Amino acid sequence: MANDLGARASGVSGPPAAPDAPLARRLLPDTALVTRDGHLHVGGVDLLDLAQEYGTPLFVYDEAHLRTRCREAVVAWGDGVAYGTKAFLCKAVARLAHEEGMWLDVSTLGELQVVLAAGVPPSHVVVHGNNKSELELDAALDAGVGRIVVDSFDEIARLGKLTDRPRPATPEGGRHDVNGRPKVLVRVTPGVEVHTHEFIRTGQEDTKFGFSVASGAASKAVAALELLPTVELVGLHAHIGSQVFDVAHFEEAARVLGEFAAPLGLPELVVGGGLGVPYLNEEVAPTQQEWADATRQACMLAGVDARTRITAEPGRSIVAGAAITLYTVGTVKDLPGIRTYVAVDGGMSDNPRPVLYGSGYEAFLPRAVDAARPKVVRVVGKHCETGDVLVDRAHVPADLSVGDVLATPVTGAYGYSMASNYNKVPRPAVVFVRDGTANVVVRRETVEDLLRLETS
Repeated sequence: MANDLGARASGVSGPPAAPDAPLARRLLPDTALVTRDGHLHVGGVDLLDLAQEYGTPLFVYDEAHLRTRCREAVVAWGDGVAYGTKAFLCKAVARLAHEEGMWLDVSTLGELQVVLAAGVPPSHVVVHGNNKSELELDAALDAGVGRIVVDSFDEIARLGKLTDRPRPATPEGGRHDVNGRPKVLVRVTPGVEVHTHEFIRTGQEDTKFGFSVASGAASKAVAALELLPTVELVGLHAHIGSQVFDVAHFEEAARVLGEFAAPLGLPELVVGGGLGVPYLNEEVAPTQQEWADATRQACMLAGVDARTRITAEPGRSIVAGAAITLYTVGTVKDLPGIRTYVAVDGGMSDNPRPVLYGSGYEAFLPRAVDAARPKVVRVVGKHCETGDVLVDRAHVPADLSVGDVLATPVTGAYGYSMASNYNKVPRPAVVFVRDGTANVVVRRETVEDLLRLETS
């Protein structure tokens, strides 16, 4: 199944692999190790042991992988680089990202509260959102977050209203200016249409996000905020979409943003996130450093002052490759002359990306990672939908059978964070592994959890 539509058109495919080739090792987390018995270990732990102890479906994250990607982002972008929490958020990952020097980017009151509960200083939190309520803005202002990214004229009016009243003294430096004003950025729309699925494009003119540069709305927003005495305008923000493989798209967005920003002389530019990650054997993607270098060069060529802080908000590229999802095969249904269905105990409730975006994944057996995969099957979930497909054309070993633990790699982003309780299926547990130890950071939901909100 194709990855987010348009990926191959962007030139991301590597050398063609044999259809029955084993899973490419580069799709596995950093500490992945195949032992002599063919089993896959991550973080020093056998994945089959994890499935036995914690049950399936199960999200397994390599903590070392997460820390390495955070450090790479900090090296590439410098101070202010923020982890895009929408990719995956729990208190453990928020603490980890903060420990490794990243800020945290949130877009709802729930995300803000989780990040603050994790002990992240408010001064290192960036608040986004295309429709921030007064409640959300009020909470951000009371907390004293480091940056608020303004997305609409309605929001400017809300900010004017909310900042025109006294606030508690800010206990931390850096989150407000010397006059106690919150620091804000304007989200601009650069008019760049990237080659990815239409649902995850955000930089084109026809979008719910930000202010258009071409229409003049961005200039009006800047002027309105400069005239608002209760906030400090410190910069501009842009985001062109997700799962972007072609650095040229980032360069074009940076050029438009830079040309708009240069005359304004603002001290900060944020180019959002969107760096793609490979999900299939044949895919490759740019590195954080390549993305950062290309972006900075484009900004400089556009006339941006060298002293400007240029940073980003990577999310998927931090967490996606860190995780593997484990399932148990419950049914193998062969339809002669049509296809073979392999049904597992999860599905679209723990990974909706294939249904939403036509996203592609590999599948493999953790008991035989390097085995050939000559058999083509459709991996499906347990939900009451024909479209409940996890992998449309999965290559698996010929001896796959009921009871096997089947795994999909590169599931650390937009799996658990987009999970649902469709068919009243409890959401899976999340386990971090490191140095031979497993730590449950999010417990498995229970039926009791599902009933807790019922009132009668």
